[in-house]
Amino acid sequence: MSSELHNLSDYDADSLPGEDDLMQESYAIVVADWNSKITYALAEGAIKTLEKHGVYPENIRVVHVPGTFELTYAAAKLQKMHSFDAIMVIGCVIQGETPHFNYICEGVANGITHLNADSNTPVIFSVLTTLNQQQAEDRAGGKLGNKGIEGAITAIKMANIF
Repeated sequence: MSSELHNLSDYDADSLPGEDDLMQESYAIVVADWNSKITYALAEGAIKTLEKHGVYPENIRVVHVPGTFELTYAAAKLQKMHSFDAIMVIGCVIQGETPHFNYICEGVANGITHLNADSNTPVIFSVLTTLNQQQAEDRAGGKLGNKGIEGAITAIKMANIF
């Protein structure tokens, strides 16, 4: 299982830019309200991690959208503002009995890939795509860490890659 092999929730803080570098950076976090028990825990992990590394709370903008499919639209609008160093999208899609899961996951993944290819502002894909509720809980602060933390670390690294 890939999450057990690579868990950025336990990361090397020394590999990140210093607090002085991050104080002036701004980040956007787009959070899907669907599966809010999971997505809000991920968002909380992301916010706390950004603040822990020196990002001022007033430089973190949180935008809520109804569901995971709407993440791409909000991220695109935020990219056009040109005021963020990185944008995170946080969602959770749990497989059900219909192919709806496949369409949502594929659509969002393709949408975020497109945004990353066409903009100078990185969009970080922090969308859980799990087979059941327990897998989602394990990744939202459970035994496999908090993937929101991982998303924030990725956002910091991508915002400072060049």
